[in-house]
Amino acid sequence: MVSVNAAGDRSSGSVAAMALAMKSETSNAHHEPAQLFPIVFAGLADLWASGFFDTMRSPSRVHGTYQGGKKSMARILVTDDDTDLLKSLSMRLRLEGHTVTAAMGGAEALSKLDLEVPHLVITDMHMPGMDGMQLFDAIHRRFPLLPVVMLTGSASIADAVRAMQKGLFGYITKPFEGAALMREVGRALEVSTALGADMPGDAPGESWREAIITRSPRMENLLAEARHMAQSDATVLIHGESGTGKELLARAVHASSTRSAQAFVAVNCGAIPENLVESELFGHVKGAFTGAVRDSAGMFTSAHQGTIFLDEIADLPLAMQVKLLRVLQEREVRPVGAARTHKVDVRVISACNRRLDEEVAAGRFREDLFYRLNVVSLTLPPLADRREDIPLLANYFLQGLALRYRKPASSFGPGALEQLSAAPWPGNVRQLQNVVEKCVVMSNGQLIPATLVKSALSTQGSELLPLDEARKVFERDYLTGLLKITNGNVAQAAKLAQRNRTDFYTLMARHKLEPAQFKNPGAD
Repeated sequence: MVSVNAAGDRSSGSVAAMALAMKSETSNAHHEPAQLFPIVFAGLADLWASGFFDTMRSPSRVHGTYQGGKKSMARILVTDDDTDLLKSLSMRLRLEGHTVTAAMGGAEALSKLDLEVPHLVITDMHMPGMDGMQLFDAIHRRFPLLPVVMLTGSASIADAVRAMQKGLFGYITKPFEGAALMREVGRALEVSTALGADMPGDAPGESWREAIITRSPRMENLLAEARHMAQSDATVLIHGESGTGKELLARAVHASSTRSAQAFVAVNCGAIPENLVESELFGHVKGAFTGAVRDSAGMFTSAHQGTIFLDEIADLPLAMQVKLLRVLQEREVRPVGAARTHKVDVRVISACNRRLDEEVAAGRFREDLFYRLNVVSLTLPPLADRREDIPLLANYFLQGLALRYRKPASSFGPGALEQLSAAPWPGNVRQLQNVVEKCVVMSNGQLIPATLVKSALSTQGSELLPLDEARKVFERDYLTGLLKITNGNVAQAAKLAQRNRTDFYTLMARHKLEPAQFKNPGAD
């Protein structure tokens, strides 16, 4: 056996323990790792104290990359009532380069949280006094984004799964291997660093996406892509269903760009009356039309050196699509009624809740404008495809809405989060927020009961729509009514609507209405 001499001889027992530790990482054929932990690390304690392992640990072995690629140690709180296991876990994490705070039980863990918030909490499930589930609930109420990993026996997996539905990051079944533990720790730390919301003392490098709450790998990959392309001035097209957070993503791209100190101007193309679109986007001079009593800069000029976000770009009338294309090509605008153009320096981000390539194929959107807008494409997944985010988002909304309405509600009762997680969510994150808001308004106690969640979900179909969506529904119903009355005669329908025929055709195209749908076979 090789002896170790680092400023003094070490016992053969310490070296044997080190060899045993190395063996446990490469072979699990004959040993239970949970049983080996105390034995191994008891022998390693003196080597750790001497600083011996500092000479062995290379930067590549330090787990995790944090703060935009800067290597640093993570703060991890470990809680267990088993002294030997607590020491073992703490030692292993320190060997990986992390700063570890150990707590004997849930009550002590909460007291240590008052002093410093870690990046990750690892806790045993079964502990006297405050058990792991109670500790998780207490942590989750205060820090809903703080990842918590639970150590559990096989008999308690069902409890761990239920906890994950409430927002628990993950669980590890005992006995476990050290490598498996570190993989889960690494995964949790990546998410913790990306979220950053509840982590004090972190560099402000993640503030660009602080409004986007997620732990979904799919969303994290999307955000990584968004941040990478944000460094250029490339035009961005965002696809996503209504309520998925397209404007939030656009704002995040702007915040991560070199233009972040300048204006971010959001425009809902579908909400502007057609006869005012050009004036709103490009401005006008005094006297250009009835009601133009003063000069107006327009949205593009207001966004000079910043970012303009064109939401629902598919609703832009065809005539305006031509003018927008020219602005994007020439980087200059001409206000309505003005004799000259002037240069603008803007980054354009557009969004659509329909497939814009399909709109092009149907002749409702210009192909040349589509290619000009679609330099970089980002697609937001619907909430149903990122269900792991539902408990996280629900708790996030709950905390903020309870403060807004001065309600005592602080957490969801048994079964409530399970109902939210199982719902279909056709309205995505916006609908989830509406449901939680209704629950908060109607609640009287600290817990949101499952019955209240069920009631809020059941009445979603009768909820008032947001103004923009209500306007679209009304417009389609209005057009449909006119076309039914006139048996699909567009000229007559346009006359009744007091619109010219070209404008009426544009409105029909916006809602995918065809005259043939309304023609009576017996009519002329």
